[in-house]
Amino acid sequence: MKQVIAIVAVLAVGLGVVAWFYQQSASSEAGRALTVYCAAGVKKPVEAAAEAYRKEFGVAISLQYGGTGALLSAIRVAKSGDLLITADDGSVADAQRLGLIREVIPLAKQRPVIAVAKGNPKAIRKLDDLLRDGVRFALANPESASIGRTVQRALGARWEQFRARALVLKPTVMDIASDVVLGAADAAVVWDATAAQFAGLEAVSVPEFAKAEENVSVTVVATCAQPAAALRFARYLAAPEKGAPSFAASGFRPTAGDKWSAKPTLVFYSGGVNRPAIQETLKEFADREGVDLTTVFNGCGILCAQMRAMAKTPDANIPDAYYACDVCFVPPVADLYPESVVLTEADIMLAVPKGNPKNIRTLLDLARPGLKVGVCNSQQSTLGYMTKGMLKDAGLLDSVMKNVCSQVPTADLLVNQLRTGSLDAAIVYDVNAKPAAAHIDTLSIKHAGAKAAQPFAVAAKSPNAQLARRLLAFLRANRERFEKAGFHWRGDEAAVASKDIAVPDYLKRAND
Repeated sequence: MKQVIAIVAVLAVGLGVVAWFYQQSASSEAGRALTVYCAAGVKKPVEAAAEAYRKEFGVAISLQYGGTGALLSAIRVAKSGDLLITADDGSVADAQRLGLIREVIPLAKQRPVIAVAKGNPKAIRKLDDLLRDGVRFALANPESASIGRTVQRALGARWEQFRARALVLKPTVMDIASDVVLGAADAAVVWDATAAQFAGLEAVSVPEFAKAEENVSVTVVATCAQPAAALRFARYLAAPEKGAPSFAASGFRPTAGDKWSAKPTLVFYSGGVNRPAIQETLKEFADREGVDLTTVFNGCGILCAQMRAMAKTPDANIPDAYYACDVCFVPPVADLYPESVVLTEADIMLAVPKGNPKNIRTLLDLARPGLKVGVCNSQQSTLGYMTKGMLKDAGLLDSVMKNVCSQVPTADLLVNQLRTGSLDAAIVYDVNAKPAAAHIDTLSIKHAGAKAAQPFAVAAKSPNAQLARRLLAFLRANRERFEKAGFHWRGDEAAVASKDIAVPDYLKRAND
């Protein structure tokens, strides 16, 4: 009997644990519910993708629809929600200007067309046909709907003429499309994707709207309390295997999203000079996105050699992003990373032990007999490559190299050797020397090449290209960390084609 009681007691405890587990799981799932503000014209594909996501991951998606302008107002007032899905780029710009959103992921493209009933009974072929007597047409209000604002911008000075003749001005694109279906209007200017969602409509394309293409984008609300969960659903919406087919089925032209993974791994190669400024930012990015970030720091010569070797292997996984120590180490991999954005510059300096006991002032002093000099390896690192170029250009390469007793891949190793007394002088980046300012001094180098520019590039064939571009945006948003580390900021410059980056002549001559 005692055994039976004991078994019953164990079972009761076990059932209690199971019940607690399920209660905790349910609570956890409830906490993961996402609130999504969605432009009315994008309802159909988002609703389908949200339901598929719920079935696959058990995450509830609360969708709130309306005109984009109205949704922005709601977010400003409520200061809550997780995601905002907009129908045009102007709305994204407005939301960014107001500080309402952070990350932006494009989902699809659409452009304005004239929607008419099947068979086009009013024979509307061009924009001015809307102004004919007997044609009733509807427009969306530019104050509340993205399509209204896009059409207003496309029409320019003629907007008021069309607005005055419009039968009605309504708050959403779906409202005016429905008017045509119901016969309340003969035509309406809507998105091409909107017209495709109504069986009773056909679209008339006109040249005035040919260049008015806009992006449908999902954005993370600035006050979102669960960004990793929000970004996972955003990636799902954009993924070609997941949300993108829903957009295509609804008449949208999906943007090339990242390959789907619930927790993707981003592989990031970076020159060693960048480490002091980005290490903390990289961790914050990975935590916010809910992704794994594999980072490899090394000399850029080594990194480029590794990437070139990878490129020779069929279906090789080239690193998703590359952050070089200088633009001169982008051309060797320009075919892999076709576009570069320069984020920062770093000064190249002479570094000596505190107090400069050997009284070293210039590059010429490094040639004095008996000195122990350290440099970076010219084959392995950007700094070594540039150091060799400066010394050869100054006619000092052979005389200085006689004193070189240490050649390493990265400048931080040279700084450590200076601190331990192994070197009398070294050529390093200023950003490497700053953390050791209590132990070493730095001196400017009088040469035009004593400055390196650090470019960031995304791999052409990366399956995580959108994620890599968000990493770039995240780095750009943390300018103060770069400047605190001693870099000079250049992150507001436009991207350049990697193949067009010109290596200075003195570097070409010095490293032939």
